Amino acid sequence: MKNLTDKLQSRGAKALTDKELVALALAEHQGDDNAIAMAEEVLKLSNDSLQQLVDVEFQRLRMMAGMGRMRALRLQAAAEIGRRVAVAEAQAHEKVLSDNDVVRIMEPVLGDLQYEECWALYLASSGKVLDRVRISQGGVQSTVVDCKMVIRRALELLAVQIVLVHNHPSGSPEPSQQDRALTERVSKAAELFEIRLLDHVIVARGAHYSFRAHNLIK
Repeated sequence: MKNLTDKLQSRGAKALTDKELVALALAEHQGDDNAIAMAEEVLKLSNDSLQQLVDVEFQRLRMMAGMGRMRALRLQAAAEIGRRVAVAEAQAHEKVLSDNDVVRIMEPVLGDLQYEECWALYLASSGKVLDRVRISQGGVQSTVVDCKMVIRRALELLAVQIVLVHNHPSGSPEPSQQDRALTERVSKAAELFEIRLLDHVIVARGAHYSFRAHNLIK
């Protein structure tokens, strides 16, 4: 392990292979040469993919020879840090120019949920995503949105456009009467501050519904 720590210090983390990075995350001390063998096993579990490492179950990691609870927890934490950094970097360059962009951004968040969540995407005039915020979380059939909270965040960000997006766990993307009423309330509230409700998109198991595409938002 000393060779790896020396390599890290002299050449930086980018110079390390995937196996070397995992080994350093697992090592208990500088002389812990077992960490390299464990790193090889861990990468096999994740099909040699650091991206898939975050999905390896804790119990599978913990049961590996020599791994133990604390190493498994530390490795999962390191993998989650990497995932969040990647998400943050992707969001920094995200733009919404159509309802398909909304689905691309939000389906990974909402697609598999068994209950409803409603999010707001806050956009600059160029369509760049300034922030995305979960504004409500509900049961299987409904969620309650506070319009004041939606508009307040837009004003904080100096956003000029908002997109509402929520999921239908039932699998049908068709809007309910409550969905239509919510769209109207948020649109009217936003208009008071010269903010545009660009769209309201419903995501449902591989399908989606766009209020703008159906001419329900002007």
